[in-house]
Amino acid sequence: MSKIALIGAGSMVFARKLIGDILSFEELSSSELSLMDIDEHRLAQTHRIAETMIANEGLDAIVEATLDRREAIADADYVLNMINVGGTEPFENEIRIPEKYGVKQSIGDTTGPGGIFRGLRTIPTILDLAADMEELCPDALLLNYTNPMAIICKALFDATDIDVVGLCHSVPHTAEAIAEYVGVPASELEYWVAGINHMAWFLECEHDGHSVYPALRDAAENDETYRKDTVRFEMLKHFGAFPTESSHHMSEYVPYVRTDDAAIEEMDGTNFAERMPTATYLEGWKARSAERDDLELDIDLDSVGVERSEEYASRIIHSLETGTQRRFNLNVSNATNAIESLPNDACVEVPVFVDGTGLHPASVGVLPTQLAALDRQHSAVYELTVEGALEGNREKIHQAVKLDPLSAAACSLDELHEMTEELIEANAEYIPRLE
Repeated sequence: MSKIALIGAGSMVFARKLIGDILSFEELSSSELSLMDIDEHRLAQTHRIAETMIANEGLDAIVEATLDRREAIADADYVLNMINVGGTEPFENEIRIPEKYGVKQSIGDTTGPGGIFRGLRTIPTILDLAADMEELCPDALLLNYTNPMAIICKALFDATDIDVVGLCHSVPHTAEAIAEYVGVPASELEYWVAGINHMAWFLECEHDGHSVYPALRDAAENDETYRKDTVRFEMLKHFGAFPTESSHHMSEYVPYVRTDDAAIEEMDGTNFAERMPTATYLEGWKARSAERDDLELDIDLDSVGVERSEEYASRIIHSLETGTQRRFNLNVSNATNAIESLPNDACVEVPVFVDGTGLHPASVGVLPTQLAALDRQHSAVYELTVEGALEGNREKIHQAVKLDPLSAAACSLDELHEMTEELIEANAEYIPRLE
């Protein structure tokens, strides 16, 4: 019996999905699940759903809920992290303060000033979790879902001895989008993807032994198809490869399409209508959060059962426990030189083979020069952010913001300095002390 701890289990919809995934495998259906959150009400909802799922399916799994993180992870074999640190106030600051200076973020959780400061407020808690793991479950694998993925994982690589891997579903979701655009079944695509989280690249993508890139370029010439994924088709046109994050999110990684409202409106599209404008993720998150706080559990418990989603975590655990070999795109340290074009201490997203002996990153080699250049710039921002957080170095946080492509396109250096100081002051209670 494996013990699997879920930290941040009050995220009921996502936690329910991960619990169902785990229990869907016969070999994992007798696992001990330990649910932890600081929100007692939301935690109780998830606990009730998990217990009902086990009872309805007649499984031997054990599920417990606790507000004590150390209790949850004690002797765990796997720790799934999905926490959000700080809540609404810092998130609002991370979007609205840059907006005053002309930095227009639609998502703001993994890159740009929003990603940098979300990283700053999350790193201390993540390092506390890692310290507890080193003491209470030193051999456990930490599977991280929390953004900013590359910043969080790099902080763990640099400052702890725990085993950690970052999980993101952008690669399979992008494969589904490509399959739709070229008119083939997603299950029949073969692809090789590498880069950094949210800015990895479909280096190869084939159907029936033939590249789908010619068909994808042709599809972009159709206005109806182009409007489904404007920014990513622009990246394909100008840089030669299709990236792994949605157009509204990808727009934050480059300085070309979010510099003014007209450019943002021009890039809005049918598959992500109303997602390109500034603060759309923040406002949606606030609305969903209010609904979760206000509503009691309103689910037909008799219908609650086990279903398997597309998420990776349960499959990784199953492979490690049973020896079943699988391949995923995961966020890992580049210490193995998986991508020769990026620093060895960067967090990279590459194909990783998983079996009973562990996780084995593939060797990707050298990225095309233009793609490596785009990734290196963001990797440098992430490196400075982590160094600034770990050292309490205020100047490195300033430098991280000034190197961010979107911020640099919108502001002068003096404006970026002023913006960063305002963000530090506004979020002082959530971030490390910076000297």
